[in-house]
Amino acid sequence: MRRVGGDELPTVLGVLTEAFSHDPLSGWLFPDERERGRLLEHFHYPLLAHPAGECYLTGGGEGAAVWLALPAGGGAPEEPQAPEAGSLFGEGAARLRALGEALAGRHPRTAHLYLACMGVAAEHRGAGLGSVLLRHRLERADAEGATCYLEASSPRSRALYLRHGFADDGAPVRVADAPPLWPMLRRPR
Repeated sequence: MRRVGGDELPTVLGVLTEAFSHDPLSGWLFPDERERGRLLEHFHYPLLAHPAGECYLTGGGEGAAVWLALPAGGGAPEEPQAPEAGSLFGEGAARLRALGEALAGRHPRTAHLYLACMGVAAEHRGAGLGSVLLRHRLERADAEGATCYLEASSPRSRALYLRHGFADDGAPVRVADAPPLWPMLRRPR
């Protein structure tokens, strides 16, 4: 597990795109399977380029995570803005906007680490790589006294986060006919 940047960011982008290509929320945001990969790349790229971002890869590049250190009152990173987002994401732009609005008030108002996305390539799921990615950054978060926040996009990911000390932070977020998202918080230990 290592922190990466520069020339390894395309690997991070590839892992996240593949990992989320069959995620229920990604399917709702971008229903056209033929376009989903391209749209997921455009969705994830700003997170990788975020000035407060930290990108991590597992040894062979099977898993990736992006953490953002957000200031007090910083809230969620901004969603892609119109008009570019409208032409880029098509019908997904309105869904992204609605989801962003629903999640905007859920972030802690204090400084926190935000696990913006974490994914493992399909053929490596269940091998403990998600736990490796979490443990590494959570140990540092504890040493720094940092609160961590995320939104779980599936019951399986929610269960993983619960095992690593996260707790549900209020009711699941539901937007129209989208699958629920579970806001989760972890206080430093």
